[in-house]
Amino acid sequence: MIDSHQHFWQYDPVKDAWITDEMAVIKRSFMPTDLDPILKANGVQGCIAVQADQSEAETNFLLKLAQQNSFIKGVVGWVDLRNSNLDERLQHFSQFKQLKGWRHLIQAEPEGFMLQTDFLNGIKALTAFGYTYDILIKQQQLPEAIQMVAACANQAFVIDHCAKPAISNGEMANWKSHIQTMAQHPNVYCKLSGLLTEADWKHWDEQQLYSYLDVVVESFGIARLMFGSDWPVILLAGSYSQWKTLLQRYAQQFSLQEQQQLFNDNALRFYKL
Repeated sequence: MIDSHQHFWQYDPVKDAWITDEMAVIKRSFMPTDLDPILKANGVQGCIAVQADQSEAETNFLLKLAQQNSFIKGVVGWVDLRNSNLDERLQHFSQFKQLKGWRHLIQAEPEGFMLQTDFLNGIKALTAFGYTYDILIKQQQLPEAIQMVAACANQAFVIDHCAKPAISNGEMANWKSHIQTMAQHPNVYCKLSGLLTEADWKHWDEQQLYSYLDVVVESFGIARLMFGSDWPVILLAGSYSQWKTLLQRYAQQFSLQEQQQLFNDNALRFYKL
């Protein structure tokens, strides 16, 4: 089993100002020594460490952790995709075999960000290096993300957290329609992650979550979906094992081969592990 999405950080109140007082449970440092026993207890052999801060220092921090901990199979870092020296930076980072792809915190960006010429050019520059791109957005940003993906047909994309549907208020129709459109692009995968924290943190309902999982399974098919924990952010709404067990229960309707794809093989293939 491979966990396609988790984070590490050394907590800093300025850098991590996004962690508010109501998120006290994650208002501390989370390092590989915290995650290793959790992975072992859940039968997960490796993970992808994903950036949580917009800096090359973050990328270097994650790469160092990957070099020191063999269970970190890959890193999704950050680089300024709009910078005129991007090719030189990508050339520099290409020496690190654990670096698999890139991400930007688009969910916090204004409307139109994904369609800026310099940003689109940056995404297109990744293709020549064989890098992936993680799309971190909220559901209302899906129409713009669809345009971005259409403009970069040769780039491998994966949507983080199913594009953060508004589960807590039960709204599904718009999100479902856009997910179905997005899935028509064969170069786009989707992570089964982050849904617990989009639901009511204290009173989430397993059957309600299943209805959102149904949409992404019907849209993308098993071959383009991958398990991710979003640890430690998941701790806001539940435990690592709660989410993994929920997904495994849901996946019992699929063949053993399909379950193997969902929990392991698709992440191996997408991130070239």
